Amino acid sequence: MNAQRLSERLTRVASFIEKGSIVADIGSDHAYLPCYLVHQQIAEKAIAGEVAKGPYESARNQVRAEQLQEQITVRFANGLQAIEKEDSVDTVTIAGMGGPLIASILDQDIDRLITVDRLILQPNIHAKAIREWAILNEWKLIAEEILQEDDKIYEILVLERGKMSLTAAQLLLGPFLMEDRNDAFRKKWEKESAEWERILEAIRVAELSKDVQMKKDEIEEKLKIVKEALSA
Repeated sequence: MNAQRLSERLTRVASFIEKGSIVADIGSDHAYLPCYLVHQQIAEKAIAGEVAKGPYESARNQVRAEQLQEQITVRFANGLQAIEKEDSVDTVTIAGMGGPLIASILDQDIDRLITVDRLILQPNIHAKAIREWAILNEWKLIAEEILQEDDKIYEILVLERGKMSLTAAQLLLGPFLMEDRNDAFRKKWEKESAEWERILEAIRVAELSKDVQMKKDEIEEKLKIVKEALSA
């Protein structure tokens, strides 16, 4: 992967960015995505934000190597603090983190999203946390995608401002992904179900405290949702 050829995961993230956007890529690592977006004339300008010193230096070096300093600003900052109001950022991408971490990053500096009208989020795990955050903060899903790359399964959630309500099944599985139910979707939830069954088996031989009973009930409910979705 490089600034001209992204991984399939990041290529799909890029596909949801509208031409002429001003993009902030949070947790940008080597800044491959911002560089690609500018090279492909998808983004007019971009911010590459990094909280870790090593990746920040890598991003700066990459932008220099691509000679894109005029269009891409690299900032050493925690989460959305990489965005300044005068940047007029309209699109934020956050990829390669857990869903709860992405939700906490959005929550921590939510005022920095004032000019933003699209979020493209790629959680590695627990996408449900992002859907819950979206409902609470009046963002709505306009698209979702799930794909497998190098034996890992990734979800991509695209949000715009607006209200939405989701059922328990839609919160867990994703409303668009439930409709499509592609091979990656089935593989992910078959694997998750097998793990839940293993946990339930362990719980059955344990002493049922109140907390353990609550965990058992939660897992059984999720198993029911997944089984219904996979058999539909």
